[in-house]
Amino acid sequence: MAEQPLMNTYGRLSIAFEHAEGCWLYDTNGNKYFDTFTGIAVCGLGHTHPAVTQAIKDQSGRLVHCSNLYHSPIQSALANELCDISGMDNVFFTNSGAESNEAAIKIARLYGHKNGIATPSIIVMENAFHGRTMATLTASGNRKVQAGFEPLVSGFIRVPFNDIQAVENVAKSNPNVVAVMLEPIQGEGGLSVANAQYMSALREICNARNWLLMLDEVQTGNGRTGTYFAYSDYGIQPDVVTTAKGLGNGFPIGACLAKGAAAEVFTPGTHGSTFGGNPLGCAAALAVIKQIKQDNLIQRAQALGNKITTILKENFDNADYVTSIRGKGLMIGIEMSAPCPELVPLAKAAGLLLNVTSEKVIRLLPALTMTDQEAEFLAESVVKIIKLYAADERQAPR
Repeated sequence: MAEQPLMNTYGRLSIAFEHAEGCWLYDTNGNKYFDTFTGIAVCGLGHTHPAVTQAIKDQSGRLVHCSNLYHSPIQSALANELCDISGMDNVFFTNSGAESNEAAIKIARLYGHKNGIATPSIIVMENAFHGRTMATLTASGNRKVQAGFEPLVSGFIRVPFNDIQAVENVAKSNPNVVAVMLEPIQGEGGLSVANAQYMSALREICNARNWLLMLDEVQTGNGRTGTYFAYSDYGIQPDVVTTAKGLGNGFPIGACLAKGAAAEVFTPGTHGSTFGGNPLGCAAALAVIKQIKQDNLIQRAQALGNKITTILKENFDNADYVTSIRGKGLMIGIEMSAPCPELVPLAKAAGLLLNVTSEKVIRLLPALTMTDQEAEFLAESVVKIIKLYAADERQAPR
């Protein structure tokens, strides 16, 4: 493939796509591929969903951009929808997940200063991933995204994930903590799922200490885990929740939602975004939410996730090369016993787009709009690829 004048920030596979539909992408040579991770959890409704495409077309003929210096009816409509769904009080719109998390971090710092804490700190988790801006990569518990960018941003205290004692120990020794920030399911960090007791205990500690509980649902939001936001499954309410990815089904839009005291922190001039909440993004997001409700895609994500997980467990329960199958809804991780980067090109050769994270966890994030047959095809194809790989048949024709 010819080199392009792009900065060398991605290890791209030798493949170029020119169109897509639903779960399938088509390359420039006419080959088709099943997408098991939808652009890393972005196209929850599948690629080029007609309702989203039509909403963008219609809106582009009316108003493409409107500065946030003015009121926007379509932005207000989306904010109302998201607040109704989430139980939060208000919304700040962004262009991406990283920008949403950056807003959350700024809310925590302002919240701390308003409460008389001059150097506020946020507790974050090992193996977390919150983005690649300077503050969010510092909040991430991934040395690979931080290396070379020192000095990092101060004000973060890292603890092990799912370890409530570690949080309590920090609480005893650090009076500057103002918030806890975590993903209910660590996507980039290997599909580790927060347990229910841990999440309840975090909520209790935050209440007792007057800390903000801030959930990064950039990847888990928008119906993917079987509830609109994953926190609903834990029976808790955060003070701040962020989302992006599936919100626009491919059109870039994100949001930072806040409740209670956290919702009162930002005032005119304290934060902003030129393109956040622009009319095209809001039109796309409203179409996504309407479609999720109309087609019962939240329940569908649960059913399809159960179907795929059942097939995987039937095939790998006694396999020593698969150590764990975990997740919620259509956010599924298959952990291998050893690093498995060769699975990606092996799957590609078989017409399957596969993602491996944390070196040895296959991350499945397929479309919520899959048919039952497509879900079975996905599961059976992944089983076939893993078995081929584990049997060390990599020299066989493929």
